Amino acid sequence: MNPLRWRFRAQFLLGFLVCAALLGYAIFLQLKMGLEPCPLCIFQRIAFAALALLFLIGALHGPRDPAGRKTYGVLAFIAAAVGIGIAGRHVYVQLLPQDMGSSCGPPLSFLSETMGPFEVFRTVLTGTGNCGNIDWQFLGLTMPMWSLVWFAALAVWALVTAFRARRRH
Repeated sequence: MNPLRWRFRAQFLLGFLVCAALLGYAIFLQLKMGLEPCPLCIFQRIAFAALALLFLIGALHGPRDPAGRKTYGVLAFIAAAVGIGIAGRHVYVQLLPQDMGSSCGPPLSFLSETMGPFEVFRTVLTGTGNCGNIDWQFLGLTMPMWSLVWFAALAVWALVTAFRARRRH
C-alpha cells in the first residue's frame, strides 16, 4: 500500500494528521512533562497549525482539477517554508555558544503587551530568553531540529501530492 498512490484527499488528510500529532505531542510535553515553550517554539506551533489547516481544507475540498490541487500544494508549501525558516532560526540560536547570547528574550506575553505585532515578530526572530536552552533530545536531535525535519518533509509531501500526475478513472 503505497501512500504516493493514494488519492489527493487521503494524502492531504495524512498531512493534516501528522501536523495534528506533532502539535499534540508538543502540548503533551508542555502540560505533562513541564517543558515550557519559548517564543520561537510558539511560532513553530503556529506554523504547524497553519499547515494543518491548509492540509485539512485541501482534504475536505478535494479539488478534481489540477490547478486546484496545485494551489493547495503551493499554499501548504509556503506555510511549511515559513516553518522551516523559524525552525532554522531556532536551531541556529541553539547552536550558538552560550556566551554569544543564544537566547530569545523576555516571555512572549510580555513582548505582546509592550510592543506591536511586527516588533514582537522581529524581536523574537532576532533571538534575544530561553530559546538557546536544550531541554529535550531524541536520537541526538533537539526539538527545533525535529521540527525542521518535519517541516521539510511536509513541504515535499505537499508538492509531491499536488503536482503528481493522476490517472483518469
